Amino acid sequence: MTPDLDPALAAIAGLLGKRLNRTTADRAVHGTSETHFKDALPDAVAYPETTAEVAGIALICARHHVPMVGWGIGSSLEGHALPVRGGISVDFSLMNKVLGVQPENMLAVVQPGVTREALNNALRATGLFFPVDPGANATLGGMASTRASGTTAVRYGTMRDNVRALEVVLADGRVIRTGTAAPKSSAGYDLTALFVGAEGTLGLITELTLKLQGQPDAISAAVCAFGDFAGAVDAVIATIQSGIPMARIEFVDEATARAFNLYSGASLPEKPHLMVEFHGSDSAVAEQAAAFGDIATEFGAEGFQWASRPEDRSALWSMRHKAFYATMALRPGATALVTDICVPIARLAEAVEETRNDIARASIPGPIVGHVGDGNFHCTLLIEPGNAAELAEAKALAARMNDRALRLGGTVTGEHGVGMGKMPYMRAEHGQGWDVMASIKRALDPENLMNPGKMVQIN
Repeated sequence: MTPDLDPALAAIAGLLGKRLNRTTADRAVHGTSETHFKDALPDAVAYPETTAEVAGIALICARHHVPMVGWGIGSSLEGHALPVRGGISVDFSLMNKVLGVQPENMLAVVQPGVTREALNNALRATGLFFPVDPGANATLGGMASTRASGTTAVRYGTMRDNVRALEVVLADGRVIRTGTAAPKSSAGYDLTALFVGAEGTLGLITELTLKLQGQPDAISAAVCAFGDFAGAVDAVIATIQSGIPMARIEFVDEATARAFNLYSGASLPEKPHLMVEFHGSDSAVAEQAAAFGDIATEFGAEGFQWASRPEDRSALWSMRHKAFYATMALRPGATALVTDICVPIARLAEAVEETRNDIARASIPGPIVGHVGDGNFHCTLLIEPGNAAELAEAKALAARMNDRALRLGGTVTGEHGVGMGKMPYMRAEHGQGWDVMASIKRALDPENLMNPGKMVQIN
């Protein structure tokens, strides 16, 4: 049905007052992606402060057939938060409170606009921390919506494993709660898991109950170079198969090492590298580090640089977290098609090698980084804005990566999510399961108002 925009905006303005913004500048911020997708501006940006206000926005939008798209900080890479059909961008930046911490249950209750760094700052005195670290200082609502993971997933899991319960506003304004503070439940469908990773297509998350972890007694990190990428990837596989409990194990190729040197002032050899971290007691960390060192050396590691002091570890992981911006700086003025795949660990070397060979034959650069401890790696394909030939070449390279992932028993995205960019591959990965997803979407959002044009195809 055609949106009845003006009365909807008038009603939302009556609810929020000046917290409904229609300026071109604010709309532009909420209509832009960090990657190659075309801008798509919302008709207005709403800044709710409470769940009741979010429910009121949803009720008004449902009555007037106006689309709604949730917004955290806009760090997603597959066009997830672009309002491709206009409507209201629901910005959760004012819903940024840590509502409660339960140290005895190792849980925190937060609003969706709280960032992961803000939560961990709030937890400093408790001896606990929230472990999921996708690199960007993303909002926890956005991280749940995209089922984010990141550098620590190899040990602590993804958002799927760390969200205990949710409060969600549905497309018709209903507010539901999923899950409980209990460690497990057998009571009905797992609605929490349904909304984690739904990318805002089924509802807007307004509260999260999150699992926490105890701060380890000791942490040690290291970076080491390899003469070739095969040695680095084989070292990862051997480390995982040996059962060494890595907290992080990251791969960067020689192009990314060069980018780190230029962007962060590092002095890494322009070779493939592994970046690793160990958590535990003093003795356990020492044993894990020694065991990894033996494996890495066997596969040709050289130039180990260990970092035990917090400031040294922080510098190491800050460099890794800025990999996207560092690689973008390799081609000033470029935009990027950023893609990721995930394969079974035993097929990782094959997937990386074939991908590197594809990029070597291409006319555009494509540095590779990866959370390779869980078989996930990323490629940033740098393209000239407006260059249709380069964009087509980048899409062809990404398509080959996706086909490769499925052929090797993996998935077309291990971390970035579907958004718009991965939708063309959903049928190949899920078959009729994609139709089931569309049926769920129709049941909860029959007018397709929640983040339309993403995840599923219903009209």
